Amino acid sequence: MLTLKVLREDPELVIRKLAKKHFDARPIVEKVLELDTLRRSLQTESDAIVAVQKQKAAEIGGFMKQGLKAEAEAAKAEVAALKEKSNDLISKLEAAEKEMNDLIVLMPNLPCDLVPEGAGAADNLVVKMGGPETELPANALPHWELAKKYDLIDFDLGVKITGAGFPVYKGKGAKLQRALINFFLDCNTADGYLEVEPPVMVNKDSGFGTGQLPDKEGQMYHAEVDDFYMVPTAEVPVTNIFRDVILGANEIPQRLTAYTPCFRREAGSYGKDVRGLNRLHQFDKVEIVRVERPEDSYKALDDMVAHVEEIVNKLGLKYRILRLCGGDMSFTSAITYDFELWSAAQQRWLEISSVSNFETYQANRLHLRYRDEDGKTQLAHTLNGSSLALPRVVAALLENCQTEDGIVIPEALRPYTGFDRID
Repeated sequence: MLTLKVLREDPELVIRKLAKKHFDARPIVEKVLELDTLRRSLQTESDAIVAVQKQKAAEIGGFMKQGLKAEAEAAKAEVAALKEKSNDLISKLEAAEKEMNDLIVLMPNLPCDLVPEGAGAADNLVVKMGGPETELPANALPHWELAKKYDLIDFDLGVKITGAGFPVYKGKGAKLQRALINFFLDCNTADGYLEVEPPVMVNKDSGFGTGQLPDKEGQMYHAEVDDFYMVPTAEVPVTNIFRDVILGANEIPQRLTAYTPCFRREAGSYGKDVRGLNRLHQFDKVEIVRVERPEDSYKALDDMVAHVEEIVNKLGLKYRILRLCGGDMSFTSAITYDFELWSAAQQRWLEISSVSNFETYQANRLHLRYRDEDGKTQLAHTLNGSSLALPRVVAALLENCQTEDGIVIPEALRPYTGFDRID
């Protein structure tokens, strides 16, 4: 969340930067500053009354020692009136502070200067392309037909058990899922990330800490009796490991990786672009999360992008890296790079990863700080990235690796699958 300090120091900068995300911040910023002025005025008045209360309380003792009972009683009555007025001021102050904070959390993170202008996905900037060109056989099929042909994924059975968007993986399809999860985790731990296995349900404080609540409440599955939310990504529980934590100077940076199933309602999703594995309500994903000093976070972001690119290259699939424009960025991100794989059978790009720097936005909500070399506490920077999301990786792999005689497994995956082709 944005800090009050930033809003006070340069409100016009905040308004101008959020306009890049197509968010009109002026009404909120002006109301927040108005409430802040009121809050400080109430605080000043309350402090003055407390000072008078202390003075009067001291006078009561003096009156009692001198036997001036009437004066003491009058002073007591005055203190009682002052206390009532002070309580009223504190109540108004707390109400103003709550309204102010409730408004601040409605504002998205400021995009950094590297973020290009743009209204949506069509305006994202392609920063790199790589991987081999794919030549498909004449009778090439999309992945949902391949899944049926080789009995890898049963979408209809998933509908029967739960509903659309909850596929059942079978045989070599299930083994491929497990192989990819282990492969991604091994790539991450080899690069120095600590593997953790977090819960897949989180409380409201965790959802707020990483910015899913209140912004994406409608996209999350909610267990109302216990007030828990199914995780939309491992980013949420893993980053919340550091909620209300002050890291020592030798405890930062932090680098973690985790696999979780992910759950997203994806309300309103329909049409040809969501067929098969293109968009699911439950899917598997491996995540990387970093906590960094502010001066190191953009170098860390570059390292994360390079790390994800290395994994994609090992799969031997055609890809591109995009820097998202302001209109296509998430609520919490300061900058995001997306990875997309080319789906040769569908003739379209499929997003498989987002790598983002949130700067201090999440840390402020999480109360995540670290001690610098001088012993002062500072807000940390948080980053995360998909490394990788499985459904569209599987879709591109099945489609791009299909031959007349079956589907060839990339060499890097064969030690994990135990087979080199699906036929």
